[in-house]
Amino acid sequence: MPELPAVAWALLAVSAFVVGISKTGLPGVGTVSIAVFAAVLPAKESTGTLLLLLILADVFAIIAYRRHVEWRMLLRLAPAVVIGLGLGVLFLAVADDVVARRVIGGILLAVIAITLLRRRAQRAVVEHQPPQRVAAAVYGGLGGFTTMVANAAGPVMSMYFIAARFPVKQFLGTGAWFFFLVNVSKVPFSAGLGLITPEGLWLDLLLAPLVCIGAVVGLWVAKRIDQARFESIVIALTVVGALYLLLRP
Repeated sequence: MPELPAVAWALLAVSAFVVGISKTGLPGVGTVSIAVFAAVLPAKESTGTLLLLLILADVFAIIAYRRHVEWRMLLRLAPAVVIGLGLGVLFLAVADDVVARRVIGGILLAVIAITLLRRRAQRAVVEHQPPQRVAAAVYGGLGGFTTMVANAAGPVMSMYFIAARFPVKQFLGTGAWFFFLVNVSKVPFSAGLGLITPEGLWLDLLLAPLVCIGAVVGLWVAKRIDQARFESIVIALTVVGALYLLLRP
């Protein structure tokens, strides 16, 4: 078991709960969990530990939205995602923990910018225009890299799905299957790079019930919360977490 102070355990517990909510009701909120895990644990190992919790939450999401999937879009994204994953594996193989922490912090700040752009897109896009192949290549590649390096592809892919003007359930269903398939494919790479450790597995075992509770609560709160206000709080907290990772010696 990892030896952590009580405050660190409390932060990890809240983050595990947030992982569940982010997968079933409030996409993008999970960036807070990325920042907390990378700040409390060794940055590179945090990605492997968090990955298994994300997969658990993905299972809840695909069960909840299994009938609302756009498979053609997933196939269109696949080649670029594979390339992005490969680049992420190469980066993690050569980067030390300090560099990984800095990159995760930078990615989180970029993710925040994308989230803000996503809000503007939600207001500005008025006609249905399916994403083009160039968009699939750009977002798929960036999504593959960011998910491998920092489990941070949520807002990137949300921007892509918004461009397709998906209804809410189709948005959540397609996203659920995308992340489930991608996250499962990352497991052997993460294990091979030593990112999944015995200590991390014990931590996952302890935090798994909180992920499950969060996933169930996410289904309930999705229709009962002012998401714009909630996202503003999440963005502010994520900025703090990202800056901490960038400035931490």
